[in-house]
Amino acid sequence: MASRARWAFPLLVLGLEVLLCSQAQELGAPETWSNRACKCDCEGGSPPTEFSSLLSKPPMVRGVDCMPECPYHRQLGFEAGSVSPDQITCSNQEQYTGWFSSWVPNRARLNNQGFGCAWLSKFQDNSQWLQVDLREVMVVSGLLTQGRCDADEWVTKYSVQYRTDEKLNWIYYKDQTGNNRVFYGNSDRSSSVQNLLRPPIVARYLRILPLGWHTRIALRIELLLCMSKCV
Repeated sequence: MASRARWAFPLLVLGLEVLLCSQAQELGAPETWSNRACKCDCEGGSPPTEFSSLLSKPPMVRGVDCMPECPYHRQLGFEAGSVSPDQITCSNQEQYTGWFSSWVPNRARLNNQGFGCAWLSKFQDNSQWLQVDLREVMVVSGLLTQGRCDADEWVTKYSVQYRTDEKLNWIYYKDQTGNNRVFYGNSDRSSSVQNLLRPPIVARYLRILPLGWHTRIALRIELLLCMSKCV
């Protein structure tokens, strides 16, 4: 109980700081950045520089490019399967019949393999989106994306929207200049590309909106959650 209490307060403070930053973002205020040292290695030693998969060791991102306010990250569970199919939706989902019924949003899971290994958008334009319902408000600290496993189809850039309640308007994630941030995605079918959110966002719903793609809009993803300590 004492251990839980010890970590509950820092996480609460982190959530409040991020919420204030998100509100400032909505009002067009500049983002707040910190120059404190970033410590992302749970096990000590030299700073690690690459992503550590769920298949090996604890589920967290280990990289020097993390934000100081979010020292550790863990995967939400796309790859592990703990994110259920009804949490993942997309634009024009009612039209996913026939061949497209094998490429529904539920297939958008990092490192998914085989036929139907990704979400394929039925339409190739900037009105398409992939949405995740976290089921509760969480602190989201990053995204990982891949293309389609069996064809040269992937998303090259995208933007992100979020909100805490389905009754609220969507908010674009902004860059330091107040413009909608453009995240650069993939350049091949198999590599995973990580984009960390600085600052992270407090949200229940999150949307990925493809802005550019190679051949077709195709996505496999994982979301990262901010943690106050290694788990």
